[in-house]
Amino acid sequence: MALIKKIRQKTGLAIGVIAVGLIFFLVGGDILSPNSTLLGGRSNKVGEIAGESITYEEYIQKIEEVKFNFQQNTGRTPSENEMYTIREQAWQALIVERAFASQYEALGLTISDAELVDMVQGKNIIAELRQQLINPETGEFDRSQLIAFLQSLETAAPEQRAFWAQQERLFADARLRVKYDNLLATSEYATTAEGRMDHKMQNSIADVDHLFIPFYAIPDGDVQVTDAELRDYINKNKEKFKVSNAVDLEYVAFNLVPSPEDSAAVISEIRQLTEELRNASNDSVFVLRNSEAQRPFLTVLPGDDLPNSLTSNVDNIEAGETYGPFLTNRSTYVTYKITDKFNGTPRMRASHILFGTQGLSEEGKAEVRANAQSVLKEIQDGLNFATAAAQYGQDATAQRGGDLGFFAKEDFVEEFAEAAYAVRSTGLIGRLIETEYGYHIIDVTELPRAETYKIAVLELELIPSDATRNDVFRKADFFAASASNAKEFAENAEKEGFRIIQANNVGAFDRNLNNLQGAREVIRWAFNDASVGKVSDVFELDNSYLVATLKTRYEEGTASLDQVRVQVLNQVRNDKKAAIIKERLAGKTSLEDMQVEFPEEASLDNTPDLKLSASVLPGVGFAPAAIGAAFGLKEPGQISMPVHEDVGVIVIKLNALTPAAEVGSYSGNQMQLTMNASQRTAYMIMLALEDLADVKDYRYRFF
Repeated sequence: MALIKKIRQKTGLAIGVIAVGLIFFLVGGDILSPNSTLLGGRSNKVGEIAGESITYEEYIQKIEEVKFNFQQNTGRTPSENEMYTIREQAWQALIVERAFASQYEALGLTISDAELVDMVQGKNIIAELRQQLINPETGEFDRSQLIAFLQSLETAAPEQRAFWAQQERLFADARLRVKYDNLLATSEYATTAEGRMDHKMQNSIADVDHLFIPFYAIPDGDVQVTDAELRDYINKNKEKFKVSNAVDLEYVAFNLVPSPEDSAAVISEIRQLTEELRNASNDSVFVLRNSEAQRPFLTVLPGDDLPNSLTSNVDNIEAGETYGPFLTNRSTYVTYKITDKFNGTPRMRASHILFGTQGLSEEGKAEVRANAQSVLKEIQDGLNFATAAAQYGQDATAQRGGDLGFFAKEDFVEEFAEAAYAVRSTGLIGRLIETEYGYHIIDVTELPRAETYKIAVLELELIPSDATRNDVFRKADFFAASASNAKEFAENAEKEGFRIIQANNVGAFDRNLNNLQGAREVIRWAFNDASVGKVSDVFELDNSYLVATLKTRYEEGTASLDQVRVQVLNQVRNDKKAAIIKERLAGKTSLEDMQVEFPEEASLDNTPDLKLSASVLPGVGFAPAAIGAAFGLKEPGQISMPVHEDVGVIVIKLNALTPAAEVGSYSGNQMQLTMNASQRTAYMIMLALEDLADVKDYRYRFF
């Protein structure tokens, strides 16, 4: 859709954004001040970026900008889940603005007026604008649309001019970022020494035997670990245990499930509607008015599956009949009326393997044909078709074994369709089929079908009634009101037989509690209003009411032992197990003798082609230190010291080492290293600047 058309269609959205801005300007001092009731008397600071405070008003303005762009692009208001993404995008945009602004200034990077004019109407119009102004007849960028739009700005409404000014600023900001990223990306360089090392790592090959002893070879009961040792480990590895603000909660969930009375009411209603549907003269209109199904009127084409709840309950499906109601596994009751059953356009199913020839010379095509012919011969000799498709296929179907699904004859290129529809039995077509795309090996998996159905779907959801919801709420409300502290919370839960559930290490920005979706308000309460031991009021979630109590609060910094006990215990215990394993291996001179120490748990394997660049040892897992030890051995037959990896203890024996051959130039390796580093530059820059900006995020207080 052309940009000017979007602007004209969405003027109401722009007016809304400007109106919000005016409201903030006129009454923001009262509504959004730190003492306002809207912010609950708290500071209106949502964070800090590069030492600069970000106010609630500023953040809201950025959210409105991102939201406005979303509405311009989609033509609709964002959902709550989409608003979460929009808020994140707005925050990232503020980080980029603050973190990069000083960098641009220090380097003298700017966008001149002439450069901006060139970006939006000159010889080098930016891609974002070109994509919006496409002539539908030619499919090409239409400069006349751009000129007409720019000329119309002189007499355009204020909201249109405001929108365009915002777009120009975004274009300029994006170009500054491109300049900055390119400046650093093009400064990447790999030295000859780095190129030589890369060549060595890619081409040095070792034949090794490796003994792997997993940690479970030593029973947990044989290793004693004290809390003092765990705390000492945390203190020595503080960088590994950095945590943000977190809380531990306990809660009781009062699930909202339909009562027997609710079920009886829905059954009664759908039975009545089923009779009305049975006698309805216009099935589609009836289900559109009365059904809660997402697709109340279906056309099931040949080869497509009929609804499972229909086929699992009915053997012979006849036109004009009404079947149901049936209870589905989605807690709904459903009735089907077969409005029509007829022979439609035939559809069949096949798989294929494409050997592409587009753009090749005749000589190249002949080579591809010979390759395809040899693969066809392999399949005829027993090679699994799906395996061959995954290995040789050159289109997206290769990922699913070449399966094309059901298709009508007119849906496919003529040569392919003629060959497929000509067969009279399923199986492999014994010759190559050539089309404009290349050569195809075809396996017919389903012969043509024509049976087509039109089905009216009457569906009612089984949900708790208002009476049921009120009853559950009263139970939750009484429980919350009866407990003034954590002790009473636990006592009352035990007395009433309610299950207390723990949610540990809940972060300030989390949105769920364990498997409970949409629990953001509970988490906001825990971080803003709750004190340790306080019991909450009743929170309403999608499918339950919830009452919580704050058990523990953790401050930002190094994790406490309670927060990371399981992780640290596992690490310290494994360190002790590794020491025990190494002690038992001491004095053994062969891998076979070492294996005898752990006959049930240890595994001895061979890898004949281990590369220095590898990080995974086949049959073992991630083991970079062990691989490094293998290439540190000097002579065949030499055995390494036991290596402690995350997965267990590994001992390597070198059988043979083939060092990388020297080459005349390492420019290819240098070029690849430089390219790889350049491609990572933009991401690494962003991480580095975020770290330097020392971002502090307090948005959890507001959202």
